[in-house]
Amino acid sequence: MAQDTLERPLERPLERPALPPVWVWPLLTALAAAVGTLASVDAPAFYARLDKPAWAPPAALFGPVWTLLYVLMATAAVLAARSARPGRRAALALFGAQLAFNALWSWCFFVWQRGALSLAVLVLLWLLMVATTLRFARLRRAAGWLMLPALLWVSFAGALNLAVWLRNPALLG
Repeated sequence: MAQDTLERPLERPLERPALPPVWVWPLLTALAAAVGTLASVDAPAFYARLDKPAWAPPAALFGPVWTLLYVLMATAAVLAARSARPGRRAALALFGAQLAFNALWSWCFFVWQRGALSLAVLVLLWLLMVATTLRFARLRRAAGWLMLPALLWVSFAGALNLAVWLRNPALLG
C-alpha cells in the first residue's frame, strides 16, 4: 500500500491550473478602469492648468473614449479566452499586465504628476499592448482587431504625454 501511494503522484502528468472563467476578463478590465478613474478624479482641473499642444483633445473627450476602449478590450479578452488555440494563457497574462500598466499611468500622471515616469509607464504599456494585440490576433483575428483602437489611442497618448511633459517641467517634475 505504501509503495502504491508513493508511485501514484509520479504516474500522473503535471496539470496546469485552469484558466479563470471568461467573465473574469471584463471584471478585471472594469477594475483597471475603476483604479484609473480614482486617479483621474482631479484630472480635468490639472489638465486645464497644463500648457498643451494645439492638437491636444479637450478633457471631456477622455472619459467617453476610454469607456469605449475598455469595452473593446474586454470583448477582445473574452474572445481570446474562448479560443482553443495554444498560447491563450500567455496572451491573457499579457492582457492582465497591460491593464495594470494602464491603471498605473493615471496615477503617475495625474496623482504623482511625474512626466518622465508616466512616459516610461506609457512606453511599457505600449509594448505590452502590441504584444497582447499580436497574441490575441493569433488566437482570434477579431480579438486582435478589437485591441487596435486602444493601441492607437495609447500611441497618441504617448506623443501627448511627451509634448505636455516637455512644455510643463515645473508641473510634471
